[in-house]
Amino acid sequence: MSVLTEQDQVVSELRGAEKLLLTTHENPDGDALGSLLAMHGILTQLGKDSVMYMSPDEFPLPWEYRGLPLEDGLVGSPPGDVAERTIVFLDCGNIDRMPVDFLQADGLHILNVDHHHDNTRFGTVNLVCSSASCTAEMVWRIGKELGAEITPEIANALYVGLVTDTGRFMYENTSPFAHRMAAELIEAGVQPHRVYRQLYEDLPFRRLQLLQRALASIERYDDGSITIAHLKKGDYEETGALETDSEGVVDHMRAVEGTRVAVLVRELLSDDREGMRKVSLRATDGSVDVSRVARRFGGGGHPQAAGFSTAVPYPELVSQLRGHVREQLSGS
Repeated sequence: MSVLTEQDQVVSELRGAEKLLLTTHENPDGDALGSLLAMHGILTQLGKDSVMYMSPDEFPLPWEYRGLPLEDGLVGSPPGDVAERTIVFLDCGNIDRMPVDFLQADGLHILNVDHHHDNTRFGTVNLVCSSASCTAEMVWRIGKELGAEITPEIANALYVGLVTDTGRFMYENTSPFAHRMAAELIEAGVQPHRVYRQLYEDLPFRRLQLLQRALASIERYDDGSITIAHLKKGDYEETGALETDSEGVVDHMRAVEGTRVAVLVRELLSDDREGMRKVSLRATDGSVDVSRVARRFGGGGHPQAAGFSTAVPYPELVSQLRGHVREQLSGS
């Protein structure tokens, strides 16, 4: 008797479910949003009653994602029949990354579809593939197994997930399969230059001003192996920038010669998070696994891209980060 693979189980569950609720992690990135939108499109095409849940606190989305057509099928509060729905978590390594009470209630039937290597397998059924370039790649495979047509709208959502999580096809997770997927999505109607302009150009001037502040704050430590930028509340206030305008800033530090780990530390703006900082980590090669560093602070992510939130004061935080990075470098 054949044993069902994790993908077979998820495909079977999706095929049999009539009502579903799709969600992802808080502070969603391109892969989270693209996977969410594409899976919704696939299930709706197959005649399923599918809704997408995101907290109203997530809006406005980062500027580059505002063109995604999320309005149709999006809810900001639990539907009355949530207990009857199959819950599908996409691109969420830990259920605590979606800190909403109704999604952590007992008795829910959860499909967990993700590519984070440190996923806690919190679902009733788990499909975790750390070799996938992005969760969108997994959704693409699932859609094909379900017999769905990859329409231009679904292809565009998948391409957003693919291009953002591979760092525009520059990160080490850019596999031959990722390029084959990109080719098929382009054949399905994606226009790469339009997606690129939507994601990386045509941005508000305040974002450039915030980047200027971040670059002016850069400090390098330990012979340049760690490069850190620091954005304070005043930087946002004086430029009129939103919290989401820091998207992509950390990648500029990653490009500096000799850097093994790039770090952006930014102060959170809301009054209820006074004293809290969001830390984004990027590794430039395999010598440091930044997800290990993030987990020390209660966060997580990928070996080359991770993050966490903390109340540790900035000077102490820098000291601790340097220590964790040195520990890995000395071990390698």
